[in-house]
Amino acid sequence: MKAAVLREVGKPLEIEEIQISSPGPREVLIKTTSAGVCHSDLHFIQGLYPTVFPIVMGHESAGVVEQVGKDVTYVKPGDHVITCLSVFCGHCEHCLSGHMSRCNSAEVRRSKNEPPRLSQNDATMYQFAHLSSFAEQMLIHEHGLVKIREDMPLDRAALIGCAVTTGIGSVIHTADVEPGSTVAVIGAGGVGLSCINGAAIAGAGRIIAIDMVASKLETAKEFGATDLVNASDGDVVEKVIEMTGGGVQYSFEAIGLKQTAEQSFEMLCVGGTATIIGMIPPGVKIELSGATFLQEKRIQGSMMGSNRFRVDMPRFVDFYLAGKLHLDQMISKRIALEDINGAFEDMQAGAVARSVIMFDQ
Repeated sequence: MKAAVLREVGKPLEIEEIQISSPGPREVLIKTTSAGVCHSDLHFIQGLYPTVFPIVMGHESAGVVEQVGKDVTYVKPGDHVITCLSVFCGHCEHCLSGHMSRCNSAEVRRSKNEPPRLSQNDATMYQFAHLSSFAEQMLIHEHGLVKIREDMPLDRAALIGCAVTTGIGSVIHTADVEPGSTVAVIGAGGVGLSCINGAAIAGAGRIIAIDMVASKLETAKEFGATDLVNASDGDVVEKVIEMTGGGVQYSFEAIGLKQTAEQSFEMLCVGGTATIIGMIPPGVKIELSGATFLQEKRIQGSMMGSNRFRVDMPRFVDFYLAGKLHLDQMISKRIALEDINGAFEDMQAGAVARSVIMFDQ
């Protein structure tokens, strides 16, 4: 099968022919129909986060089940599915306490004594985020997918696999945004737009979108933003505090930068909560004023929207089909696998919300 392979930090992905194994007892083979191009992949390509080589990238995807292992009962060939990097074992402390997104059990991966899921000429090809969705097929643990209704378009469904679940989940699960509250979202890419959409679904009274790209801010209005702040026009924190008469109750940082993480905390009102969703690189320190903690302000992280994806994703599908979740507007381009490097260039230029690879192109 064809796959997009990363062989060295900072180098373009290479489209190569690789081999995929047959499903083990609890594994599922999926025909990939669509995969979103997410900024998280770019972090690893640029070397901001460590990884192993060679590795097939991609983690935001949807597809159709082709084959299942002998112990799999949840899905069957022909089922439509969304994948999720929050693969869970189901019986560790995190899973049993309702925090499946935190699970890091080794049993969802193949052991060193087993043949690799992906290979090339008998050499191991590593799997990114348990998925590797920049490929024509995926072989994953059965707890890395969720079955969805077949009237859901799979190109839109792919976005639910990461951006939507991360963004909306951070609002409704991690931060528990209350109806009528004030919200600010820093960054209007795929995850930030999903935050905005999630805040609107949660009933937030005022939703402030913050970005440096005017076109992204205009798009944010379609997702539920009530106010727009262009970060290139001055002090963002001052503007938000002035607009709200003291700061917001909830802020979300969806970029992954030291400066914007600090701004998310500084723009809070007394008792407010900042949630960091963006992938801040290892080693980067966030500086906050200690005295402000006396005002009961909080800052917290969110892992994939604190999701319970087997429950959440089918609900998000229903939201989309009911017109509450805005996925059509999030897709800026539909591309072929061979266009993957151009998609990352568009991302870095701020020209797109999401490019989606269509494997029938």
